[in-house]
Amino acid sequence: MEKLELIKDYAKSLKLNYLNANASRIIENADLKELSYQDLLLDILKNEINLKEKKAQERLLKNAGFPMIRHIEDFDLNFQKSITSKQINRLIELEWIDRMFNLIFLGPPGVGKTHLAIAMGLKAVEAGYKVSFVSMDNLMHILKTQDISRKSKSKVNNILSSSLVIIDELGYLPITKEEANMFFQLISALHEQASIIITSNKGFEDWAELLGDDALTTAVLDRLVHKCELFNMIGNSYRLEHRQSIF
Repeated sequence: MEKLELIKDYAKSLKLNYLNANASRIIENADLKELSYQDLLLDILKNEINLKEKKAQERLLKNAGFPMIRHIEDFDLNFQKSITSKQINRLIELEWIDRMFNLIFLGPPGVGKTHLAIAMGLKAVEAGYKVSFVSMDNLMHILKTQDISRKSKSKVNNILSSSLVIIDELGYLPITKEEANMFFQLISALHEQASIIITSNKGFEDWAELLGDDALTTAVLDRLVHKCELFNMIGNSYRLEHRQSIF
């Protein structure tokens, strides 16, 4: 077997994917640039690390389950004045995740709640945090079916092992007493173990009606707002104001 093939086989066995895929080019480049042994090894190791970090971030992004990609740079602060650029800049530092703070975005449809939630989640993924995004409707489904569905159980475990959990659209659809209890149990499990972002079209004063139990609502809010930044977002729908037409 040729030396090049041996190098690639050894690289594959050691999971040095960059070296395995680029061995021939690496050798040619080293000869062309007359690299020292140290520089050659440094270049190989640097590229191996870069590739592993890229693959890891791709896995984190895929596992996060974002329904779309939204960037914080695209958020229109001129349209939504309930949050300031200073607050945005502080949030994207992600210190709140390390301190296990929660973020709650309240407001009517179209004011940017989900955009901000996804954008914060994306920043967290880029920084290497494990993130899980789930709509409230889908969350109820996987919680109810986790004992009979391996897929749902896997999703629940993924949520519980995340550093940041984003629950979108709380309050858009009614939930049963059983679902409210499961929601409370999840929030309790995540309390002081992960950061939570919640978006909702309901103010806190309406959560008791939504969850169907005053005591349970108090317990949920107690855990969520213990360490929390609350954003009451007002205004018209950005989508309606900037609707597109085919004509």
